[in-house]
Amino acid sequence: MIAPIAQIRAGKSAKDETESLTPARYARDLQTYAIIGAAMRVHSELGPGFLESVYNESLEIEFLQTGIPYEREASLPVYFRETLLESSFRADFICFNTAIVEVKALRSLSGTEESQLINYLKAARLHKGLLINFGTKSLQFKRFVLNLPKS
Repeated sequence: MIAPIAQIRAGKSAKDETESLTPARYARDLQTYAIIGAAMRVHSELGPGFLESVYNESLEIEFLQTGIPYEREASLPVYFRETLLESSFRADFICFNTAIVEVKALRSLSGTEESQLINYLKAARLHKGLLINFGTKSLQFKRFVLNLPKS
């Protein structure tokens, strides 16, 4: 199942956002909040209107400066019925070796981008994903948690 969707306005600083969170509730996933904070800082500085590639490059710089471990344009395997396929996909980022981060620069997100991230999570057998949209006045993000069946 997919976890509820969350959105934070880019007008607040990452510090403001993290101070307003209840530690017991969010301490489980500090990595996701570090990624979101980095995206908020990029969006606060650049705003909307750039191509996705500009946000990817800027986010990479922010990850480096804040010490968030990542792999950019990570090629991930795809499995079908326990068989590794020759086809693979490229995630914008894999952070902390556990979370797929997909970056968009669209006027609004649709179900297509959400489905893409869910399929990436299933195929890569990862549990966490963030869909981040820099194309709007306020940063949009959607956090997904996929509970994979145990084989």
